Amino acid sequence: MSRRLYKNCLKRCLDFFLSLAALIILSPLLLVLFLVVTIKMGHPAIFTQLRPGHKEKIFKIYKFRTMTEEKDENGELLPDEKRLTSFGVFLRRTSLDELPQLINIIKGDLAIIGPRPLLVKYLPLYNETQRKRHNVRPGFTGYAQVSGRNALTWAEKFELDVWYSENITFLLDLKIFFKTIKTVIKRDGISSGTAATMEYFMGNDMGGKK
Repeated sequence: MSRRLYKNCLKRCLDFFLSLAALIILSPLLLVLFLVVTIKMGHPAIFTQLRPGHKEKIFKIYKFRTMTEEKDENGELLPDEKRLTSFGVFLRRTSLDELPQLINIIKGDLAIIGPRPLLVKYLPLYNETQRKRHNVRPGFTGYAQVSGRNALTWAEKFELDVWYSENITFLLDLKIFFKTIKTVIKRDGISSGTAATMEYFMGNDMGGKK
């Protein structure tokens, strides 16, 4: 299979039809999760956030909520570790919180495999090499996710993301897909070791945490 043909056409076709099939098959599970999240954490059950996608186009990503909206006396949200519920931890460890992103894949915001979409506020902080991660659609899972996830430094994540964007093949995507299943089962790299999720990216002058 031609690498260019796969990257420019077949990858998107596979993403659409596989995600549509998965959404149909998993719809009972999605409904149950929607109801449980609503009961445990209130409305809305779906967390939405703006993220940069292909060519830095901004889109709205969908996830099941894993945190409460608890605030301090100044009206500021409490730190992640204080708002992350036990059920939210379960959703993250099993990656069930990511399932609503099947809709993002069908819409074309995401691919099944690609660099994970990060926060919009990081865009001005990237150097020219790191910015290349946006030359492809972001993914539901990616090379960095199966290579350490949040246990990686920012510099390591970006290096893997850029390498993937320049070396996409069907066999590579297939390898990442099956390694994703293994990673989810083993629950590797859920946190960075110093935070409930991952430290914020502060730019390229932050030592090892890039």
